[in-house]
Amino acid sequence: MNKNQLTEQEIRTQFITPAIKNAEWTDSQVREEYAITKGRIIARGGSYKRDKAKYADYILFYKPHIPLAVVEAKDNNHAIGDGMQQAMDYADRLRIPFVFTSNGDGFTFRNRIDSSEKVIELTEFPSPDTLWDIYKRNEGIDEQQEQVVMQPYYVERPDKQPRYYQFNAINMTVDAVIKGQDRALLVMATGTGKTYTAFQIIWRLWKAGVAKVAITLHLHMSWVTIF
Repeated sequence: MNKNQLTEQEIRTQFITPAIKNAEWTDSQVREEYAITKGRIIARGGSYKRDKAKYADYILFYKPHIPLAVVEAKDNNHAIGDGMQQAMDYADRLRIPFVFTSNGDGFTFRNRIDSSEKVIELTEFPSPDTLWDIYKRNEGIDEQQEQVVMQPYYVERPDKQPRYYQFNAINMTVDAVIKGQDRALLVMATGTGKTYTAFQIIWRLWKAGVAKVAITLHLHMSWVTIF
């Protein structure tokens, strides 16, 4: 079989997805064609159009609220590391610590926390627990802090998930609290879901047993104060 004649989708199906699944990532943890943004709305005169949406080839979740890795795929006419800039953009938007790129021959593995990068074989793709252990070690998360981080969101409906910026605000606030920060200010534009975001922060900290959390929500002035 000549890999150079395969499309990107065929490379994904025949090489990249099997490598990820062989590393013990389950179907619920692997999300393909993951929508990051719907695209900017561009106004022109009395009309508008939406810019091209952004989709990541794969987002790998350790838990439903903990995205750990972005995987960007290319066909085999590209180098293993091609697509890294695109994948780093997705990882930055979702605040994801690990980035992988692949052309079906192997993976380029970049750790955004310590800026290290290396090429690994298809058979060396790390398991969920391996990546989680690297993340905890790099971020200095102890067992008590881990219990808070692992507390999931409140889910009323499976199709109701935080938008990526709400996702970031919730996770960053919880991370700040477990690391000893006793005050945080979230500035969010009108209509971006301040109440929903504040509720999810309260829910996760309360269910995790964090005793004293007070939230002041300024609905019209577009900020949330947590202390």
